[in-house]
Amino acid sequence: MRIFVTGATGFIGSQIVGNLLARGDQVLGLARSDATAAALTERGAAVWRGDLADAESVAAAARESDGVIHTAFEHDFSKYLEAGEQEQRVIEALTGALAGTGKPMVTASGTGVAPPGGDERDAATIDGFTQVRGLPDRQAVAAADEGVRSSVIRLPPSVHDVERQGLVSMMIERAREAGFSAYVGDGSNRWPAVHRRDAARLFVLALDRAQPGARLHAVGEEGVQLRVIAEAIGAGLGLPVRSLSQEEAGPHFGFLAMLIGVDTPAKSAITRETMGWTPTEPGLLEGLRTGGYLPVLAPG
Repeated sequence: MRIFVTGATGFIGSQIVGNLLARGDQVLGLARSDATAAALTERGAAVWRGDLADAESVAAAARESDGVIHTAFEHDFSKYLEAGEQEQRVIEALTGALAGTGKPMVTASGTGVAPPGGDERDAATIDGFTQVRGLPDRQAVAAADEGVRSSVIRLPPSVHDVERQGLVSMMIERAREAGFSAYVGDGSNRWPAVHRRDAARLFVLALDRAQPGARLHAVGEEGVQLRVIAEAIGAGLGLPVRSLSQEEAGPHFGFLAMLIGVDTPAKSAITRETMGWTPTEPGLLEGLRTGGYLPVLAPG
């Protein structure tokens, strides 16, 4: 198949592209710079020059493809609301391009749009902060009503590998800057996590077999306590570990303070059963303790 991939040189998208190419698919990757275009060409993928700001160009690429995997998202937290609005325009354009074709459209979302402890049956919440990813999540699911074999894959706060660990990377960097690793309160709140390679495999499975309107959870671990994460960071960097109050969390964590104390476990049993997906890669704590995540980032 010829698959159009947005975010094709990103952390998750690049792994997906590799998986698609390895099995013989053709990849058309969205590239907004000469550097990303060159990276795609070097891997054997075709290039579609453009960016998410030009939704019509993105739609044109989708029309020339047998399916779409949409992982790109503008992660500029100073313009987070604007990024959500742009995401809605992109999904609307992709849906219009694929309407009535029955072609697959797999869209990245986040587990945070589901209620804490929720599963794949839960529609995305659209209250306050969650609407940024929640509205596009609902929009992508509803594309099934337009004759698109659409699905959403909800990613946890920590999609991890040696290169990067999602929001946990921000915890690591803040610990290095402050000289101590921190969590909020008693640190019993949990974040789900998944290894990058496991997540990428699920995107390809969804491309092949997800039912129209499916919600899937790329969750390898349902909930890892933030205190335990902070302790692993502290041990790896040789730094003390502290509990912060909610009032102290804001100045210390900045934007991350909105999320650092939230308990957001997520289930993935339905995804595992319906997609035949079994995470096999190391867990987050194993990566932090013995997987090389921290020595790469620690000061020399």
